[in-house]
Amino acid sequence: MKTLRLCGAGLLVALLLTLAAHGSSSPDFTLSLNPTSLTIQQGSSGTIQLTITPQGGFTGTVSLSVVGAPSGVSFSLTRMTGSNPVILDLTVSVDSGVATGTYSLQVQATSGSLTRTANLSLTVSAPGGGGAGTTWTLRTSGTSNRLLGVAYGNGLFVAVGGGGTILTSPDGVSWTARTSGTGNSLLGVAYGNGLFVAVGWFSTILTSPDGVNWTPRASGRGNWLNGVTYGNGLFVAVGLLGAILTSPDGVNWTARTSGTSNELRGVTYGNGLFVAVGDGGAILTSPDGVNWTQRTSGTGDWLYGMMTYLGVTYGNGIFVAVGSFVYPPGSGRGSIDTILTSRDGVSWTEQTSGTDNPLLGVAYGNGRFVAVGWRGTILTSP
Repeated sequence: MKTLRLCGAGLLVALLLTLAAHGSSSPDFTLSLNPTSLTIQQGSSGTIQLTITPQGGFTGTVSLSVVGAPSGVSFSLTRMTGSNPVILDLTVSVDSGVATGTYSLQVQATSGSLTRTANLSLTVSAPGGGGAGTTWTLRTSGTSNRLLGVAYGNGLFVAVGGGGTILTSPDGVSWTARTSGTGNSLLGVAYGNGLFVAVGWFSTILTSPDGVNWTPRASGRGNWLNGVTYGNGLFVAVGLLGAILTSPDGVNWTARTSGTSNELRGVTYGNGLFVAVGDGGAILTSPDGVNWTQRTSGTGDWLYGMMTYLGVTYGNGIFVAVGSFVYPPGSGRGSIDTILTSRDGVSWTEQTSGTDNPLLGVAYGNGRFVAVGWRGTILTSP
């Protein structure tokens, strides 16, 4: 049985469990964090995952506390699953008045005379500052396949791409290849309601609770799906010939009317609004994912009309869009890639990416933007 109770001031939470375990050694348990470092902007929050693993037949109550946190930093458990091990999602919230800088914290788990610790490095940055969305760093992905979409959830970045490529990373810096079970290219991925959803060629839809183990689903449509997002309790996928599908659970999907036959290549949710973008300058908005209105970009057709691929995300009060236009073979010219930022979705500012490779997808999480593209390109900001 698991129970959860709050402790006094200064303590994170007390958690507790009757942990069922197995083994013949002395009763004990281990504590681990993923990730072990977190960057959060003032006035925002981030999530880490705690894992408590019982050993040697351990049963008992484990209390959790955090040492070294500055005033204005608070903690809450948002989800707890499993019994051996027990996995907890810990949300770290940073007030707007917390001073910027890096803090060395320690999570402590105590049961009677047993105490286990894990270190957490917390970096607090200024909102909109520290290069968020404007300064980018190239990372190593470990693949040369095109990466076409990226999402963040449950303490994990998931990137998808050509040939069914799936990569995961706790921090956007170090990446691990996963098995998707499909050879179809995956063009978009999203996280919501405890589930990752990836979409791609031939109406491919895959779901995963952890970014590692994936299950194929039926879309009910034959069109390619280019992008997917989650918001307001709904997954929304977009694709060829203006296709829009919605699902409350990532498993059962319903076709919607978009009002356009243009290919839709990207979709996001932010500030109470779904935004889908695509070929021919197509920009659609919807408050509910069901009823859609066509909009004008106001940024010029060179991005929204001519771009071959486009990704868009929302985080920390800012929209970030990435795109590229590949010139025809024999033209003697390669490609144009771009990163645009906007506070309101109307007025956009171009940023410098630092790469010549076309950028195809972008996501926000854990205080960081991650953009992906051709030849395994991965950029992070800040």
